[in-house]
Amino acid sequence: MNETIPRETFDFFKRLEKNNNRDWFNENKKEFKEIESEVKQVYNQLLQLLNGHDDIDKMKMFRIYRDVRFSKNKLPYKTHFGGSFHRRKPELRGGYYLHVQPNNESFIATGFWEPNKDDLLRIRKEFEMDDQEIRKIIDNKKFKSIWGEFVGDEVKTAPKGFSKEHKAIGLIKKKQYIFVKKYTDKEVLSNNFIEDVNKAFKAVRPYFDYMSDVLTTNLNGESII
Repeated sequence: MNETIPRETFDFFKRLEKNNNRDWFNENKKEFKEIESEVKQVYNQLLQLLNGHDDIDKMKMFRIYRDVRFSKNKLPYKTHFGGSFHRRKPELRGGYYLHVQPNNESFIATGFWEPNKDDLLRIRKEFEMDDQEIRKIIDNKKFKSIWGEFVGDEVKTAPKGFSKEHKAIGLIKKKQYIFVKKYTDKEVLSNNFIEDVNKAFKAVRPYFDYMSDVLTTNLNGESII
């Protein structure tokens, strides 16, 4: 039986948006902890489903408390649930993220959020050398119908050492290689939400297989792990 996101989740976060302060939260903390416990079961079910077709070594559900030390926004609490699923490193690269937020702001994301300097250069060099394989994967009709196009930050023209005239510059100039799929509140509360999320994550596998191969080899195709 599928675990489902409790309807009270969105109601609680909408009230928290209007009362984002410690006094209100402490008065309603018991209710929050009950909701959080139910939502964690949903994340755990997704973990089990993902391990049916991938190798996830860690699931992390993020705390509600915001880190306000370096932020202009000093509100103490997040008004969403977020959780990440880490693939087994170093062989398997990439990760999954599930974000549950009211007002049709929920989404799932997958890919490479902040590739380190070496990984980013390796990816760009691969696309510079040959962009056919990655395009075949991301332009696949089924893949595109679920995930659409890459999102994320990119440099304005070309990274240092790369030609802005290169035919793959659209891929090379990216700093992140992420896909995002959005959900309405109604979809999140439906009985088949987690099944749909798992199906979408399963469809990203050819992309992860390719990128894992790139990031565990050098440009000659020799293993570096």
